[in-house]
Amino acid sequence: MIELEGVPELIDPVMVAAFEGWNDAGDAASAAVAHLDREWKGEVFAALDAEDYYDFQVNRPTVFLDGGVRKITWPTTRLSVVRVGDTNGKGRTRDLVLVRGIEPSMRWRSFCNEILGFAHELGVEMLVVLGSLLGDTPHTRPVPVSGVTSDAELASRLDLEESRYEGPTGIVGILQEACTHAGVPAVSLWAAVPHYVSQPPNPKASLALLNRLEDLLDVRIPLGELSEDARAWQLGVDQLAAEDSEVAEYVQSLEEARDTADLPEASGEAIAREFERYLRRRDPQAPPGVATEGGLADGRDGSYLRDSAGGRARPPRPVSKDPREPKSGDDTGTGPKDAGRGTDPADSPDPSGDTDSAESAQPEDGPEDTGN
Repeated sequence: MIELEGVPELIDPVMVAAFEGWNDAGDAASAAVAHLDREWKGEVFAALDAEDYYDFQVNRPTVFLDGGVRKITWPTTRLSVVRVGDTNGKGRTRDLVLVRGIEPSMRWRSFCNEILGFAHELGVEMLVVLGSLLGDTPHTRPVPVSGVTSDAELASRLDLEESRYEGPTGIVGILQEACTHAGVPAVSLWAAVPHYVSQPPNPKASLALLNRLEDLLDVRIPLGELSEDARAWQLGVDQLAAEDSEVAEYVQSLEEARDTADLPEASGEAIAREFERYLRRRDPQAPPGVATEGGLADGRDGSYLRDSAGGRARPPRPVSKDPREPKSGDDTGTGPKDAGRGTDPADSPDPSGDTDSAESAQPEDGPEDTGN
């Protein structure tokens, strides 16, 4: 039995989880949960025993100095709780349980059972797992985000896609399937990351995941500098792509394919849906800097590149001019910086569509994932 001491009674709690490794292309998903933890000042109340789930030759512990004393940080999964105040202007307060860690190396069923044990003790109403995958999507267009679930009723109520994937899976798929068997409503949100610029960080993909999470949970998420970081990232990749004519030509071909696929979505219903989303996020009392992917709340477009002297690293150079070329380190390892996250774009459907499209690229354990 899990006993939680010092954790207050939670209000309408939802668990939000992300794991570094195979399900975290560009570190987009884990960075999104880290952003929530940082902005809402999460308080860690539990950590899973690293000895039970991690191979330390794959995920090595790190040594650091604290006041001259050497200490060790072990790779693990930590749980924290944050209280979301009246962020949506409706006088509503709720709590989020944030789960952030590394995809375990072993004992996945026990790992999921332990996570579900915490969810049961805390009275969690729903579990949302964030993931990111490599796809044939241009960096110049909105990031496709797909929402999937194994629960038919939940899919209908929240306008999500039902999971129908068959094939290799990661911890996200296993955890979602464990939730299904335990009767816990579970949703996974997947962002598609351009495979030709897959190195972390990818703040644009993290921002897209948080925007979709806002819609799903009906809360306003403070974005801080994330919107500016996303614009700086895109401008940096624009500059790098412009230096190589072959990369620029390839990006243009992805843009044309994406725009062609988007044409059926340019309907009155789709436009109305996007406008309603804008109105939900728009808050006349929001301070400057509370932003969405499209711009700041005070109307400024913010289209400028952050000062690199302020510690913002320029985006990495595109690693492949041809999508058929193998990507360095493309495997299914489970290390925290696993270069093989996602799936080979040649094996994935075209990630076309807007941020709500259910036809975005699907990883081998992604939006169609049943966890089997």
